[in-house]
Amino acid sequence: MFSRRRFLHTAAAGALLGAARGAGREHLREFTYADVQLTGGPLKAQYDWVHAHFLSLDNDRLLKVYRQRAGLPAPGDDMGGWYDADGFVPGHTIGQYISGLARMYATTRHPATLAKVKALVGGYAATLGADGYPYASEKAAVTWPCYILDKYVVGMLDAHRLTGVAAAREMLPRIIRGAIGHIPDHTYDRTPDSPKQAPYDEPYILPENLFNSYEATGDPQWLAMARLYLLNREYFDPLAQGKNLLPGKHAYSHVIALSSAAKAYEVLGDEKYLRAIRNAWDMIEETQQFASGGWGPKEAFVPPHEGKLGESLTAHREHFETPCGCYAHMKLARYLLRFTGDPRYGDGLERVLYNTILGSIEPSNDGDYFYYSDYQPGARKGYYKKKWPCCSGTLVQGVADYAVSIYFQDSSGVYVNLFTPSEVRWNAGAVPVRLMQSTGYPNGDALELRVDVPTPVEFAIHVRMPAWLSGAAAIRVNGKSVDVAAERKTFATIRRLWRKNDTVEVKLPFGDRTEAIDDRHPDTVALMRGPLMMVAVNAPDGTPEIAAPGLRFAPFYAVRGESYTTYFKQRVE
Repeated sequence: MFSRRRFLHTAAAGALLGAARGAGREHLREFTYADVQLTGGPLKAQYDWVHAHFLSLDNDRLLKVYRQRAGLPAPGDDMGGWYDADGFVPGHTIGQYISGLARMYATTRHPATLAKVKALVGGYAATLGADGYPYASEKAAVTWPCYILDKYVVGMLDAHRLTGVAAAREMLPRIIRGAIGHIPDHTYDRTPDSPKQAPYDEPYILPENLFNSYEATGDPQWLAMARLYLLNREYFDPLAQGKNLLPGKHAYSHVIALSSAAKAYEVLGDEKYLRAIRNAWDMIEETQQFASGGWGPKEAFVPPHEGKLGESLTAHREHFETPCGCYAHMKLARYLLRFTGDPRYGDGLERVLYNTILGSIEPSNDGDYFYYSDYQPGARKGYYKKKWPCCSGTLVQGVADYAVSIYFQDSSGVYVNLFTPSEVRWNAGAVPVRLMQSTGYPNGDALELRVDVPTPVEFAIHVRMPAWLSGAAAIRVNGKSVDVAAERKTFATIRRLWRKNDTVEVKLPFGDRTEAIDDRHPDTVALMRGPLMMVAVNAPDGTPEIAAPGLRFAPFYAVRGESYTTYFKQRVE
């Protein structure tokens, strides 16, 4: 640790090196949260209950541990679990709750959501004190100071950018400065020999939101601080060189850290960061993934080509840290989609969304949350052993991000990345456009896109053609077949002069296929149907043959109280 004065002097000096956010790094752009509405289907159903759940959390309970530390009146019940003053990481998720609710407000414009964001920001601001000390307790400042600081920062950033809460913008530098005396003066990897004062801490996750703080405030101190915590030597440099050093690393923290590398590429323009995240994606996809798209059994990456994923199926039940891991995976996929325009990253986003976080069971109002996906035979979904775990924070953030994962854009028009009832608005030149998507996906394989414009206008609609297609996609415009390239792993492009109520109908044929758990266990397979991981509901004990009579299959996301089996035996010729 070192002094605030020394830190800020070092940061200001480092900022003189400069960094210009360069143009041309994005092939695609995200829409804003306000541009997109979910209008039906399983994504909206989950979005609505997550929104309602976090809106219902009692403000006094959420703020109690902070008010106790500040010596203020602290009404309300204790939160319990990880969140309390004597918990594992006191107050650790309040920034994520503010962030997720701010994102949901930007999409829904729900007045009570805005009021809750304002109340939580104002209530937290009242506890900071003159020195800006942001933590709920000394224990939090010792155990996980960087991790929690990152959550405070994203909460204030989102409250400021998405809800217009002025206090959040004012608090942002106070919080960072108030934390500086409690965080390391350098970055380091999370390993067994990490500094004992912060055994669980992850300073390398900070840069993304410090870069965002620099962009929000223009203060070069946060730019220099972001650069300081980039995990270059131990992580990004080897990844950029194609070295697979994932095995043994903590899975979630090292994937969420890739968003810091992505943001570094966006801001600094150094191509090594793009190479690092692309190589890491390949390593995860090719050697670490379950059929669900999840990874990290027991929260650790495994050595490739040693059969460790297959062995994990019966060794334990903690196969994927679900809301946290999905949130990190979706963020990385969106960065890569933006930087490359390659639809394979849309495929990856779709897989992990539908087969992990969408399958989360509803939380209780007393802090019980779904945490690990279990792929053992005869598993059941349940809650984590401790209340208010980290996955409660990423649940609301990840589900809020459904809105910015569906559509992308460039100068030519709109890209349809996910297939779900929704609508998106933008301007094609000076003409306002609304594109409405209706579909029974993922239980049906057809979708319709309807154009609403006040006057004819030309633009392109690009539709992702997934790698899993079982046959040729069929595309019709206003009921007539059109001859457009629609190969797997591409975006099919329909460019024309669009008029009000023009429609595009797309059929994406599903098919059943099997995927082996790893290359050492080719006879242990999961059943996939289109984008969905299918599980056997209330199956016999053990690992059945996939062709065994009487098995009843359902998508993982649709399972609730039933037992389910994810992997099966299949004879290899």
